[in-house]
Amino acid sequence: MCCHRTIRCSFVLGLLLHLGVARAQTSVPGGIPVLAYHRFDPTTPASTTVTTATFESQLAYLDAHHYRIVPLSDVVDIVRRKAPPPVTQIVAITVDDGHKSVYTVLFPLIKQRHIPVTLFIYPSAISNAPYALTWEQLKEMRMSGFVDIQSHTYWHPDFRKDKARRTPSDYAAFVNTQLTRSRQKLDAQLGTHINLLAWPYGILDPELELASEHAGYNAAFGYAGGVAHAGDDPYSIHRIPVPNFAHGSAFEALLRDAQAHPQGNQSKAGHE
Repeated sequence: MCCHRTIRCSFVLGLLLHLGVARAQTSVPGGIPVLAYHRFDPTTPASTTVTTATFESQLAYLDAHHYRIVPLSDVVDIVRRKAPPPVTQIVAITVDDGHKSVYTVLFPLIKQRHIPVTLFIYPSAISNAPYALTWEQLKEMRMSGFVDIQSHTYWHPDFRKDKARRTPSDYAAFVNTQLTRSRQKLDAQLGTHINLLAWPYGILDPELELASEHAGYNAAFGYAGGVAHAGDDPYSIHRIPVPNFAHGSAFEALLRDAQAHPQGNQSKAGHE
């Protein structure tokens, strides 16, 4: 029995890896930058904090170079359809975790500029952690029409550590709980349908990708840099971490380097 199970698991893993390579090989040139942020501050940067001035300079660069900021769901449609975008210069903006600065700093800017943004939220922190957004703030942002809210698992685990210390069956159950409980909580609180996922720390592998598909997600996003391409694996779509120093020529270089990033599956580790 154990031998048969091992063989079956090996076969499934091999098939998943093969499918990942096949998906990468069918990708279509014309990469889409998906920018990934975490926190915002009027004046003080940090490792994952971008100042208001830096963010506004990045928006100015995108506008001056004729980028159109689109909802993240448009990028997912392009990836899954395996067809290049109708407009070449498009970009999407995402923000991970649910820090309160999203409401106090970012939200006024995107309302003023009519910019669509996707928030990836781990709901265990909402209205609980002192640094986090509240459910009322999330509802207000969602009702504005500019903010889409999606899943970042339930409590932002490090799947590498959990895989190392849990039995295979316990780990599988843990992953499923993190993926499904997050969707259920967000759906119940916000009255929406959650179908996108951002991997905590950018950690992903074929087993996690399959689990996210089985949990009902349409797509999932990493954190290793690079741009999204039509035909990429929809459960490991590239995003570009955006640091505070990326303004002016540094932001231009960040986008240029992302276009040169190898197409296909993500690196299996990342930051937040």
